[in-house]
This record gives sequence, structure tokens and C-alpha cells, in this order.
Amino acid sequence: MNTALKITAFAAALTASFGAAYGLGYAVDPVAAGTAPAAHTGHEEDRRDDDTAAGPEHGKAGHGRDGRPEAASGGLSVSEGGYTLDLATPRVPAGQKTELRFTVRDRDGRPVTAYRTEHGKQLHLILASRDLDTYRHLHPARAADGTWSTPVQPADAGDYRVLAGFRPRAEGAPPLTLGADLAVSGAYEPGEPPEPSTRAGVDGYTVTLDGALRPGAARELELTVTRDGRPVTDLQPHLGAYGHLVALRSGDLAQLHVHPNGEPGDGTTEPGPAVSFTATAPSSGTYRLFLDFKHDGKVRTAAFTVTADPADPAAGDTSQEGHDDEKDGGHRH
Repeated sequence: MNTALKITAFAAALTASFGAAYGLGYAVDPVAAGTAPAAHTGHEEDRRDDDTAAGPEHGKAGHGRDGRPEAASGGLSVSEGGYTLDLATPRVPAGQKTELRFTVRDRDGRPVTAYRTEHGKQLHLILASRDLDTYRHLHPARAADGTWSTPVQPADAGDYRVLAGFRPRAEGAPPLTLGADLAVSGAYEPGEPPEPSTRAGVDGYTVTLDGALRPGAARELELTVTRDGRPVTDLQPHLGAYGHLVALRSGDLAQLHVHPNGEPGDGTTEPGPAVSFTATAPSSGTYRLFLDFKHDGKVRTAAFTVTADPADPAAGDTSQEGHDDEKDGGHRH
């Protein structure tokens, strides 16, 4: 399918209801959320420079599935603000390491080669399956011609979404999150939807979530990290903070706007055990939260499933212990 048809199909799918259909290829049928983030290793050394921002606003406000005005979210469009995500690798095989390549182009079709640093990197790439069973936070390398590349090896076949967050260095350019569909070919088996959870286990660590999402309202989320029952008080900086939180909406994988509350070296923020964020849900519905945190030199990921319900401010606060199960370098809960 050519690029124009894929964009048209994606736009059409977004106007449909959020069903529970599964498919392969370039279908954009939303599905119920699944489970399992991946633990990360081998990240570049975290750093910040003068261009690092506390947290960009991504996407535009619209109306959610409940008809209420939507808060800003990102990743729903392949083009925005005069920039387009050109995915040169629209299909990869399951279980095989493949080089994922893409380019960000300006309104004249020219590759963008100058970026500002946001959260310690010039571009953040999220790879997530439509059922949210697979999640990766990647930092691709950029060639001189503007082509970004990173190795990927999704274990399971299915429909995936690639979300690229960045800010061009051009004067007045806003921070953006653009999204494109990625098909992973192979035998496909849909996973089970996750139960609401506010506790996740990974590599001997337990992370507990306190707080709830509310549609259209900013709410604080506090995540507390313990290890073998003891509070972890020496978290290491990761992407300019003691934790990095990515929130995705089940179905269309819209990325929420999340702010870290404080940063290392500000004189007030402690290196654990609690890490706090402020998040605004764009609509009611189910969300999957992925917390990346660094300790003992390794980045790990804990995942949670919460529900944003305007009728129940405490929605998503039902605790459930997570269970570790190694899979493609990640964990199932």
C-alpha cells in the first residue's frame, strides 16, 4: 500500500469506534490493551544541554470518545506542523533483528538534520504493539543525511505503532510527536487484555503507583520503587529525571502529555524512592503507563493499566501484583 493510501486508511480508522479487532499488515483497527513492557539496556549515557526542555507539549487538543474536549496528545498523525514522519521500513519480520529506518521531512520534503535536545536526546522513539503487549523506548542514531536508524526485533507478529518525539532546531518549530504504522509479519496470536494494576514487579524491584487519571484534568501520579521490600533511595538520572513516564491510550495509542515533577540537582528532588509526574488524560478510557527508571547502571521498565473515568476519580486504583516473565528482553505482568 502506498503512503497516501496508508494515511487515508489511518485517518478513516480514527473516526471509527474503538473496537476490539485484531489484524496484520497495515490495518489500523484499535484493540484492547495488552501487557508487558521491556526492560532496557545499553542506553547511551544520559545527558542534558542548554536546549533541554522540562517537557514538550505534543499534539493538538480535540474531542475524546466521551465527547468532552481533549487535552493535548501526540502520535495520532504522520504529519503535523509542516513535518512528516517518512517510515522507510513499513514492514519487518517477527523474531528477526531488522534495521528500522525513517526520516523526518519538512514541508518541502527535505530531511531534517538539526534538532534540539529534549530529555537528553534529540529524538525519542516509542515502538508499541496495538495490544500494548510490546513496548520499547529507543534512541536511534542519525546519519548526516537525516536518516534515523535503530535495530528492532519484535518477538510477536501484529500491528505496531512507531511514535517519534522530537523538536526541530528551526526557529519557532514546536515539539512534536508523529506516528506511523509498522506491520510485523508472522503467525499472530492476540494476547489477553490486562487487568487494572497499580503494582508491577521487574527484576526484583516492585513499583507502586499512587494516583489516578482524570479526563481533561491534570493529576499527580507518584510511583514508588522498592527492592526486596526496601525503598530504593539512590535512583540514577535517566533522560534528565529519576524516572521517565510514557502513557499510551488503548486503541489508537495516543501519547499523553506527562511532566516530571522536579529533576536531579534542583535542590529539592530526592533520588527515590518516590518519583512523581503530572499527567492529563485526553479522554475517558483505558491507558497503559510505562515507567523507565535507572538503578545500578541499568534501565528497567514497569507497566501499569489504569482507567480514566470522569465519574470515578479513583478509577484505576485497584492494586494487583505483577508477575515477571522474560520475553524478548522484556517482561510480562
